[in-house]
Amino acid sequence: MAFFTRYRPKTEAGMTYPAPGPLKASLPATRTAANPPVPAIKGMGNVPARVPRARSGTALVPAGERAPTRKLRTGPFSVLDIGSTKIVCLIGRGEPDNTIRILGHGWRRSHGVRSGGIVDLREAESAIRAAVAQAEDMATERRDSIFVNLSCGHPESRHINARWPIGGREITKTDVSRIIAEARARALTEGRSAIHTLPLDYAVDDTQEVLDPRGHLCDLLSARLHVIDANTTALRNLEAVLSRVELKIEGMVSSPLASGLAVMNEDERNLGATVVDMGGGTTSIGVFGEGRLLHTATIPVGGLHITRDIAHGLSTSIDNAERLKTIHGSAELLAGDDHDPILVQLIGDNDHHYVKIPRAKIVSIIHPRVEETLEMVRDRLEMAAVGPASDGRVILTGGGSLLEGIGPMAARILNRQVRLGRPRRIVGLPENPATWPMFSTSAGLLAWAAGAADEMGEPDTRNARPDSLVRRFVDFIRDRV
Repeated sequence: MAFFTRYRPKTEAGMTYPAPGPLKASLPATRTAANPPVPAIKGMGNVPARVPRARSGTALVPAGERAPTRKLRTGPFSVLDIGSTKIVCLIGRGEPDNTIRILGHGWRRSHGVRSGGIVDLREAESAIRAAVAQAEDMATERRDSIFVNLSCGHPESRHINARWPIGGREITKTDVSRIIAEARARALTEGRSAIHTLPLDYAVDDTQEVLDPRGHLCDLLSARLHVIDANTTALRNLEAVLSRVELKIEGMVSSPLASGLAVMNEDERNLGATVVDMGGGTTSIGVFGEGRLLHTATIPVGGLHITRDIAHGLSTSIDNAERLKTIHGSAELLAGDDHDPILVQLIGDNDHHYVKIPRAKIVSIIHPRVEETLEMVRDRLEMAAVGPASDGRVILTGGGSLLEGIGPMAARILNRQVRLGRPRRIVGLPENPATWPMFSTSAGLLAWAAGAADEMGEPDTRNARPDSLVRRFVDFIRDRV
């Protein structure tokens, strides 16, 4: 599979590569700092001090302890990762210990897909059908709906501010859904469809940075939201292909959001960190901070470009170039590479025509392409304009993160601390754990289906969407009567 190398101890997932110099900015403090301890109440004589009683619905967490995480939905759930080099289908369920167990998996080499978009409906249908059938056979369960990653349609990321009148009463869940629906309506652009409307924070009248406004009393509710949209035609083609496979889209999730949910821990999402998923046709970026997804970007460069560079530079086939990259590839030149001979099969009339080249020749082809990709990542992070969060740690994942030497190279070019990430809290992924970064997106899709959507704060707005100005005016009057 493209942009995937053999496992080497130097690039073990979880290893951290420090930046070569001081970081550009210190990591911001999380907004959800622990409250100061309640002072002790002095007793009178032998009468014990009164212990404060918890209010209904409020959990008191002792200092230094983390509140229990949200329980996962049990499922089972079916997810589909449509990439440029592979198509992966996973069927899994949530466990009582908040892990996800894989019940069935299937994957095929991708056909009919380029840079995450479907370019040949028939070939894409065949590959998807085979991957889904393999997963269903292993899980002994047929699924009619599926969660799928959003990598087609040139996804774009932007922030939108919205307001909703409350009229002095208590804010309800319906009000929150309405203001998000209002933002989706404002975000509509001709030829594009909104996939995510993720709340970043709310303002209750003059009180800023409210994470959950429900229960507050106010006159005006304001919200700052992160909208991710994509080309409508590309989305319709994706839906058409899945309908041919007799599957209905239950949910669509941005690829960098899914990858971040799979490989990042809660502290990284709160303090500020960036996930860089290095795939076959694209490299996707997701910037997280204060527990939210702040920005996404996609770079149209991936492992397939490296493979084609090797094939062109050595006059060999695509399959041989992929094998050379997988077995002998590296992002950095190492001592002894000039004296490490490698056999390369040349294309031509004679199928047994081989030549010997030094390993350094392959590295000299790979290095500039990886360097270019990381420089583009650096430029996108500088353009993100989301504050200190984009200066935090970088987590590399995807098949490309397994390339030898890419961790230290990324730390040097990005001038940030870098670690290699693989899916967390998931049981039963296929193959060797060293290859698990290749399944980060599909593992994150399972996490989203099992309840991570609630943690990101995206509600169901289907029944709360204001249809027109008249409908909004009626709602405004009704709320004040």
